[in-house]
Amino acid sequence: MNASPTTDADADAGSVEIYVDPACPFAWAASRWLAGVAERRGIHATWHPMSLVVLNEDREVGGAHAERMTVSRRTGRLLAAAGDEAMRELYFALGRRLHGEGRALSASLVGEALQECALPADLVAAMDDSVWDDAVRHAHQVSQETLGGTGGSPITVFGGRAYFGPVLTGIPGRDEADRLFDALTTLAGTSAFAQVERPRSGPPNLAEVA
Repeated sequence: MNASPTTDADADAGSVEIYVDPACPFAWAASRWLAGVAERRGIHATWHPMSLVVLNEDREVGGAHAERMTVSRRTGRLLAAAGDEAMRELYFALGRRLHGEGRALSASLVGEALQECALPADLVAAMDDSVWDDAVRHAHQVSQETLGGTGGSPITVFGGRAYFGPVLTGIPGRDEADRLFDALTTLAGTSAFAQVERPRSGPPNLAEVA
């Protein structure tokens, strides 16, 4: 008789980690989802940086993707300069402006985000300072080692098990968000589970749902 698979009861739903690149709209959708669930349920959620620039450094990209790589490079440096303790709040301050409001990355936008987070205004210069590139590369390497392979943004860790995703095409409302969290916790607690995927196209709809 086969042993029963591990279930969600065995996965630690008391804490979740997520690795994100500020340039990635799918990571923003996942972050809004996770932040809402974590707040409602008292779950400790931790945000970490990763880098789409480092992930794609051996690939040729053009058009909108090239622009996204520029945002990734500059915001990655900024997060590295700000430090781990500032990661979550600065990521959300940037994301609300870049994704929620659809604004282009600029020194003034970053200045607003820094002010909101009570961080030094002179950190804006870090966006164009290559001295932070090694730190960005190291942070990305940590994300890939945590995943145990190569993956994009976001990477989420449930109960010590890391997965690429969830890739969301929108920000789910409260009930859907809770069901998704429960489902992912169950999957993460099933030792045989590795991946599930379906086709998608276009950018996500980042409108907030009540």
